[in-house]
Amino acid sequence: MALYPEFDGKVLVATGGASLIVEALARQFVANGGSVVLGDLTTDHAHDVLSDVGDAGRFVRTDVTSDADLDALLATAVEEFGGVDFAVSAHTIFGCGYLETTRQQWHTSLDVNVASSAMFIEKAVPLIQARGAGAAVLVTSISGKAAQPNRIVYPVTKAALLGLSRNMAQALAPLGIRLNSVSPGWTWSRNIEARYGSREYADDFAGEFHAIRRMAEPEEIADAICYLCSDGASFVTGSDFAVDGGYSAMGPEALGQPYEKFPVIDS
Repeated sequence: MALYPEFDGKVLVATGGASLIVEALARQFVANGGSVVLGDLTTDHAHDVLSDVGDAGRFVRTDVTSDADLDALLATAVEEFGGVDFAVSAHTIFGCGYLETTRQQWHTSLDVNVASSAMFIEKAVPLIQARGAGAAVLVTSISGKAAQPNRIVYPVTKAALLGLSRNMAQALAPLGIRLNSVSPGWTWSRNIEARYGSREYADDFAGEFHAIRRMAEPEEIADAICYLCSDGASFVTGSDFAVDGGYSAMGPEALGQPYEKFPVIDS
C-alpha cells in the first residue's frame, strides 16, 4: 500500500460500498488518515467494512437510483466529517443480458450503471468545490473496451461510463476537480466467488485473458483509485487507467493458446 499523507483529514465518499474493491479502498484511505462514507443498497457486509476502519467510516444504505438516497449519502459525509473531498462511483449491476434483453432491463442497467453515476458525481461537485479542490473516479471495466461472448448490456453500460468520464472531466476541470476512470480486468469479488467458487478455479479460468495469468486483487484496483485521488496525479484528468493485467494489450492470439491447441505441423 502506498503512503499518501495528503489524505490526512480528507473525506472520501464511495458508492458500491459492499464490494471488495471499495472495502479495500476504505481501508487504504483510512490508513492514510482520511475518513470514508460508503453507500450500497445491501448492508450485509457493512459490519465487516466498519470493523476495519473504525470511527473513521460510515455506511449508509443507498439506492443509487434515488436522488434522495444520494443526497443522504453525501449529507452524512458533511454532517459526520465536515465535507467531501473525493467521490468514487463504484456501484454496478451485472446485467449480462444478450439478445433476449427487454427494454425494461436496458432501462434498469443504464439507470444504475450510467445515469446514477452521473447524478452522484453531479451532486458531489458543489461539496468538493466548497473544500477548494478535489477529484472523482468512475470505476469502469475492460468490458467497456471490447466485445465479449454472450454479453451485451453490461459492456455497453461500461462503454458509456468511459464516455461519461471524458466529457465530465472537461466540464469539471475549470472547477478545480479532476475526474478519471479506472478499468479493472477480472477482479476477485463476491460476484465471481458466487459464480466460480474457489479463487484457484476462477484464476485458472480468467488467467487465460490476462498476460499476468491471474485476476486482480481488490487492493490492486484500490491502489489505482488512491493514486488518481492523490497529489501525484495532479495533472491527470479525463484519462482511463487500465488495471487489467495486460488484458487490453493482447490481440486475438491471446497468450498463445491456439498454438498449444493446434500445434504447427512439421513438413
